[in-house]
Amino acid sequence: MLENVDPSAIEDAALRAIVLALMNEVERLSAENTALKDDNQRLRDEVQHLKGEQGKPVIRPMTRPTSVSSEQERHVPRPHRKGAKQRHVCIDREEIRQVDRQGLPPDAEFKGYVNVVVQDVSFATANVLFHKEKFYSPSARKTYIAALPDGYVGQFGPGIVSWVLSLYHGSGMSEPKIHDLLQTVGISISAGEISNMLIKHQEVFHQERQDILRAGLESTSWQHLDSTATRLKGQNYHCHVLCNPFYTAYGTLPSKDRIHLICALLGRQTPSFALNDVAVQMLHTTGVPQKWIRAVIALVPWGQEMTEERVNALLETATPPLPWHIAKMVRDGLALGFYRTQTEVLVPAVLLTDDAAQSNLLAEEWALCWVHEARHYKKLEPRLDYHRQCLATFSAAFWTFYRRLLAYREQPTAADATALASAFDTLFGTPTGYDQLDHRAALTRARKEHLLMVLKHPEIPLHNNPAELGVRQRVRKRDVSLAACTPEGLAGWDTFQTIVETAKKLGVNLTAYLRDRITNRYALPSLASLIAHQSLRAVQPRAA
Repeated sequence: MLENVDPSAIEDAALRAIVLALMNEVERLSAENTALKDDNQRLRDEVQHLKGEQGKPVIRPMTRPTSVSSEQERHVPRPHRKGAKQRHVCIDREEIRQVDRQGLPPDAEFKGYVNVVVQDVSFATANVLFHKEKFYSPSARKTYIAALPDGYVGQFGPGIVSWVLSLYHGSGMSEPKIHDLLQTVGISISAGEISNMLIKHQEVFHQERQDILRAGLESTSWQHLDSTATRLKGQNYHCHVLCNPFYTAYGTLPSKDRIHLICALLGRQTPSFALNDVAVQMLHTTGVPQKWIRAVIALVPWGQEMTEERVNALLETATPPLPWHIAKMVRDGLALGFYRTQTEVLVPAVLLTDDAAQSNLLAEEWALCWVHEARHYKKLEPRLDYHRQCLATFSAAFWTFYRRLLAYREQPTAADATALASAFDTLFGTPTGYDQLDHRAALTRARKEHLLMVLKHPEIPLHNNPAELGVRQRVRKRDVSLAACTPEGLAGWDTFQTIVETAKKLGVNLTAYLRDRITNRYALPSLASLIAHQSLRAVQPRAA
């Protein structure tokens, strides 16, 4: 009966209010009923599993599930320009092809050449038999044997090593598929050797990852941050992705709490702590009661860098004992005290993330992603047509406001910033009559400072999609390899995914870069130096 009711057409205010309340109650009960059905089915399936039987089969619908993507709403049509595909093709050799003279008429005249570029590739062995000189000194009782060129380790040269690394980390091939490919070409190699190439003797590249992270943090005043799950030997870990337009850095740690996010920003595996003025300020900010702050100051030495083990030991001596949630807040505050005062890496001025609370306080200011915020509204599924219309009208206004923010980034002015702040209050503060939508809008309005950080910093993006794209690469890696088997293997994932994604952003040929480092030639500039160079070039036009 309420499916097609339009309360705005009811003239009596009291009756209109009753109908609106009734419609919202229908929406609430409908959502609650759906949730209860899902919970009930899960419990039934669990009972069936405990009996040794199977639960209800999952039959996917023929239609696509409801998507929370906002790509269509955010898309701004742009004219398509088709570029020349072969303008960047490097010509390795030239060959003249002649016309069959016997088929030419007597009056045929030569009119030059028609140029055709044909691309091809040759993937073949380049095996070398080295005759290494050998000398023996009777006086020294020592044998001297000539060394192999740089990059040749054991029975395999730098070409194989660089291709294995490139195919595995850059192209997402599994170790068995790489093994099959090399054997097809004619390389005699075991699966164990391929695994060793991916894990062993990668100190140079691990240091490269640290340099990329440090240069990336210094390249812009703002950074993207996101996380995704990763498993190591059956244990749940979290991969943290830091990026901006010039780099992407990966760091996998046991947790995604605030302390481990700080480790990711520092490029470390273990946290450090310090009690100082900043730490005390953080304790006040996070709501630690004053009596516990005094207890911490009395227990923890001032200004010293401490390990997690020492901090835990000191906090355990408190009398009375600190409640577990207070102890956690204290550790967070001490970790922030060290991080915000250290000089090893640059602390971002603005950190752009999703709305996870642990991301707050990691930088001087915290910006939230508008695309993440839009997904909350995408998840609303009104049953009544009136509420569907309310949601559609609100969504159109949401993306109109989003485009106004995009325009502001191009030409920011104080007057526009004031107008946009006022428009934000109007959009998210005006009741629609759809209670679930109004509740969601109220939550958005509470995040006003962080969502409108772009008004203060027009240089930052409005969404965290670059970090999500970086996360997607780790998800694809999980699809291929499922999980890392050793800490060394997981470190290889982080290091080479950092190099691969950063090389893409900088326009560097991955295989050539890896071979350059494996052979110790260092003819190519480091990725860290390219980050610094390209970031400097990016700010020069604006500075001018």
